[in-house]
Amino acid sequence: MAPSTTVTRRVKRKAPRAFLKRTLKQKKPHLGLGRCCDLLIHLNCLLFIQRLAEESRTNACESKSRVIKKDHVLAAGKVILKKSRG
Repeated sequence: MAPSTTVTRRVKRKAPRAFLKRTLKQKKPHLGLGRCCDLLIHLNCLLFIQRLAEESRTNACESKSRVIKKDHVLAAGKVILKKSRG
């Protein structure tokens, strides 16, 4: 018998462009948005979530916890928002 030759591929998910455009138009209809602004907003959200995860993990390690808890995420969110404010 021949060994199985199936190869698993990671499916690349696209950004939810229609959802973002629809949401932006509902919440802020007076804004004149450019063509690719939804992609920039999506990228910004992904970067924020990545920073939040890293900072939360750091907080959990400092408190000698194996699990990231709600308190770690809230503390990390405050720090990240202060840094992004400027």
